[in-house]
Amino acid sequence: ETTATENLQECEERIEKILTKRGVEKENISGFAQRIRELGSLPNSELEKVKNMSIKKLMKSLGKVNEEVKKYSHVNKKALDQFVNFSDQREALLKRKAELDDGQDQIKKLIKHLDRQKDEAIMRTFRGVAKNFREVFKELVPHGRGELVMVTASDNPQTSSGSSEDPDIREQVDQFVGVSPRVSFTGKGDVFRMRQLSGGQRALVALTLIFAIQRCDPAPFYLFDEIDQALDANHRRMVAALIKRQAVSKEAPTQFITTTFRPELVAVANKTYGIQFQNKVSSMKELNKPDAMEFINTIAAEEGGAQQSEKKRKAASAPSLVSKRVVNDR
Repeated sequence: ETTATENLQECEERIEKILTKRGVEKENISGFAQRIRELGSLPNSELEKVKNMSIKKLMKSLGKVNEEVKKYSHVNKKALDQFVNFSDQREALLKRKAELDDGQDQIKKLIKHLDRQKDEAIMRTFRGVAKNFREVFKELVPHGRGELVMVTASDNPQTSSGSSEDPDIREQVDQFVGVSPRVSFTGKGDVFRMRQLSGGQRALVALTLIFAIQRCDPAPFYLFDEIDQALDANHRRMVAALIKRQAVSKEAPTQFITTTFRPELVAVANKTYGIQFQNKVSSMKELNKPDAMEFINTIAAEEGGAQQSEKKRKAASAPSLVSKRVVNDR
């Protein structure tokens, strides 16, 4: 009985060891299965190759694989973690790039919109000034004609007849470098540029541009200093008449303060003031129309006498000279 009991206990211990070993092997099988799943799905063709292989052949094949794996024992084992980290960074950078690209597109659209508004404003203002230039020049020179053109960097003028809706003109706005008057005082033949005109003609064209701009963007008052000095009598009358019309215009009434030595501006002035400079002292007094005209005529007589003789011109430059000027207030 004692021997049978010992044999039974021994068998139980052996069974317990076997069961324990069996449990360990099951855990190993589960671990290997998990590792196989982590490697990815095994192609059916490869599965068929090893499905019917014996354990001995499988172990031999495993040994060969392990030998091959040893060649890569120095591979960076953190490569996978680094790859995942860099992949996340790449995704974040790509997302940021997409946001920046979208922002850039929005900025480009805004710049394009503002450029279009700027170009349209430039062309709209230019057309308005060019239209007024033609009208004002016609008022000052009834038998003449004038136009205002834009000049590009290549000195290729674009006439004022263009439309702001023309995409070609909008593209050329950035090439514009200025404006240039083209005028003819006879209305016949070729038109002339500023450098081809006389001093009086240049002064008249400059006044035309000032009045053209004034009609587009009126100012409350203008101060003109001897603008009629280089003009002949006929053009002085035309300028005086234009100033009078502008001063009482219903659309944009404007005050003009001018200085002159000529009678034409005095004739249309509402108020006149005479200024004298004698012995280094200036004095000013208000004059009525007849006195102002006499004041001007006196100056004209003095100038006429000074032109007749070199001796009189030298005498006129002596310290006792009286300088006279009339200020007109429209």
